[in-house]
Amino acid sequence: MKFIAPSILSSDLSNIYEQIREVEETGCKYLHIDVMDGHFVRNITIGPPYIKSLRKHSDMIFDVHLMIENPEKYIDDFSEAGADIITVHQEASPHLHRLVQKIKDNNKMAGVSLNPSTPVDSLKNIIDDIDLLLIMSVNPGFGGQKFINSMEKKVLEASKMIENSSKNILLEIDGGINKENIHYLNKYDIDIYVSGSAVFKNGNIKENYKYLMDSVNG
Repeated sequence: MKFIAPSILSSDLSNIYEQIREVEETGCKYLHIDVMDGHFVRNITIGPPYIKSLRKHSDMIFDVHLMIENPEKYIDDFSEAGADIITVHQEASPHLHRLVQKIKDNNKMAGVSLNPSTPVDSLKNIIDDIDLLLIMSVNPGFGGQKFINSMEKKVLEASKMIENSSKNILLEIDGGINKENIHYLNKYDIDIYVSGSAVFKNGNIKENYKYLMDSVNG
C-alpha cells in the first residue's frame, strides 16, 4: 500500500489541532513535519517543543524532516519530542553515517533527503544503513512550489538503488505533489507522497486526502 503524508507546512497553524484531527479521522498513517532553521533553507518553522505539543493530540507516525544546519546537535531533542522518523539532508552533514547511527541509537527510523541537484549516487555507500530515502522534487524551504519534472528520472534512479539494496527502504517524494501529477507519478515505486497544499487547501481536508489516496492505490 502507498501512503499520503500531509505536510503541516501548508496547514492553518492557528487551527492545527483541529486540522490534525481531521487528517487522523481519514485513517491517515503519516504526518509530515518540516523543521527549518533559516540557515539551511530560507525559512523558519518549528522546533521540538511544538512537536511535543502535537504528539499529545495524535498517534500518527510523525515523519520529521530536518532542513537545518548541524542536525546532529538536535537528534536527541526531536526524538524525545515524539518523532518516529527523523530525516536529515545529505548536504547538511559531513559525517552522514555517524548521524544516521545517532538517529538509530534513539530507536527512530533514519531517513536521508536529497536536494534536487544532489545525485542519488551520493548515497551509494550508506544506502543499506537508512530506513527511508526522501527525494525533494522542489528546492526546499517553502510550500506550494511547482514540481520539477526532471525529478522523475531521479525517482527512478532511487528506486533502482533501493531495489539493489539488501534492506527494506521506504522511498518518499516531497514537493509539488498535487491532484494533477500524482496520477503519473504513481507508475514509480514510491511508498510515501508528501503533500501539503493539495491536502489542506480550501479546507476540504478529508475530501482532498481521499482523492490523493485513491489516486495512488486505485
